[in-house]
Amino acid sequence: MTWHETIAYIRQQPEFANLVQLAYFDADLPANVSRFAATSEFLETKKLLQKFAPNGKKLLDIGAGNGVSSVNFALLGYEVTALEPDLSDTVGAGAVALLKQHYNLSNLEIVSDYAENIAFPKDYFDIVYIRQAVHHAHDLTQFIAQAARVLRPGGLLLTVRDHVIWDEKDKQWFLENHPLHKFYGGENAFQLSEYQQAMKNAGLEIRHSFAHFDTAINYFPANGELIERSRPHQKTIESWENGVLIKIPFLNRLVRRYVFSRYGKRFDEKQIAGRLYSFVAIKK
Repeated sequence: MTWHETIAYIRQQPEFANLVQLAYFDADLPANVSRFAATSEFLETKKLLQKFAPNGKKLLDIGAGNGVSSVNFALLGYEVTALEPDLSDTVGAGAVALLKQHYNLSNLEIVSDYAENIAFPKDYFDIVYIRQAVHHAHDLTQFIAQAARVLRPGGLLLTVRDHVIWDEKDKQWFLENHPLHKFYGGENAFQLSEYQQAMKNAGLEIRHSFAHFDTAINYFPANGELIERSRPHQKTIESWENGVLIKIPFLNRLVRRYVFSRYGKRFDEKQIAGRLYSFVAIKK
């Protein structure tokens, strides 16, 4: 199956209904846009844009997909270019075009091409935003180099929700557990050092590297309230997971149950297949 065919298929399967909604794959494109706008992920993204590119206007969205990010940025007033090689009106540039028309957006341009072939001039954009796309790169070094080339000096590269693997065995575990890879075979992931090296090679200074549990941008749609509430108590949780004992067995079980019910489990991204990372980088 192609990516377009995969999404069209899972829309018809009840067992994928939750995934379709959470991944903004619904056939109701404006509904996807509205849901994404209200997420903690997008709220945190806007905070990073305000902090690191407060005067940024021209934004390139690489791997724009069906346009949930591009359209929301355009609705905020950015001059947006959506770069998306897939032409379909399900998950690609065709869908972005439908949304552009729906919202009557004159500040949204659509370009159908791969990141490795960006045809814009050097130092053209204030912001390059990439959501869940860098890990799909055919050539990671070229992908990041092109993104950096079109970014002005001092401009912001914000790449979010990219899968990180530790080694090939970990990668296989991720691919086997991905719900859609078995249909279209297009998933991929890189090691953390590979992302970081590609950015450094492209003349980018990494200001922040967010691990899976560091920000809602990565862990959404997991229960953010529970994660934030348990964050100060991680040492306590870890102690109980490692077998802290109270001499009275019944009391031991009771306290253990209380700790886990109140604060959740210990944060351990190694237990998450293809854990997600995000990067804030500035062009030197």
